[in-house]
Amino acid sequence: MDKRPSPKVAHSALEPRQGAQAIRRALAVLRILAAGREDGVPLAEVVRATGLTRPTVHRIVHVLIEEGIVERHDRTGRYAIGNQVPELALARPRPSSLLVAANPSLRRASAEIGDTLFLTVRTGNDTLCVDRRIGVYPIQVLSIEVGARRPLGVSSAGVAILAAMPAQDARKIVAANEKRFEAYQTDVAAVMSQVIVARKRGYNMREIGLVQGTKSISTWIKTPDGQPAAAMTVSAVRTRLGPRREQEVVEILLREARIIEQAIRGNVG
Repeated sequence: MDKRPSPKVAHSALEPRQGAQAIRRALAVLRILAAGREDGVPLAEVVRATGLTRPTVHRIVHVLIEEGIVERHDRTGRYAIGNQVPELALARPRPSSLLVAANPSLRRASAEIGDTLFLTVRTGNDTLCVDRRIGVYPIQVLSIEVGARRPLGVSSAGVAILAAMPAQDARKIVAANEKRFEAYQTDVAAVMSQVIVARKRGYNMREIGLVQGTKSISTWIKTPDGQPAAAMTVSAVRTRLGPRREQEVVEILLREARIIEQAIRGNVG
């Protein structure tokens, strides 16, 4: 007796998997477009970064345009996140427990250090800047805006977050972001080298920041389950972060990171 499933049954079993795959592909496209912010991203860059074929990306993008999730700039031909996305986000206006817990620490550290302070969270294989505090020192490094999204491993904060993960998990994310690293003039070997050094240090220190002549220091923040969820970063002109002051800033960041972790734990409890 032939116990093989009928073609009809086999086809119906495939449908959920195909539907899930289509959703994941659409989300991958959206994440790449989100990194382009207002300027948008050319279709060729989306194809390269996602590893999907051009017809597949073209089809996904145009369905998302029809639904108001993506828009195309007439002048440049680039694709960007559509107006309906922030409208959907209004359904959850309350800040996350991390942002609530971090606010006093960001305010305190900013006043104490005097240089620009960033809070960056992990979202999938990306980092997202969710807060920026401008210090009192006359020269401020405004290298990243709130809302800036980058692949994990590109920024100082991203390296710090990867360093706080089990090595196997970090390698998996870095490998997944390999194609996207090209746009930021880095590669898997360079990122993993930085991650290993940061893990040994207990924080990440980048001698050359995103802006020439600057330096960055990042400490990670973990959730109660031990997963790195965010990083606090100080960016300053290099002359502001000599060896002695570097250690002072590190101690402040580590102190406030632990305070934030305790506050999150209290909110969860």
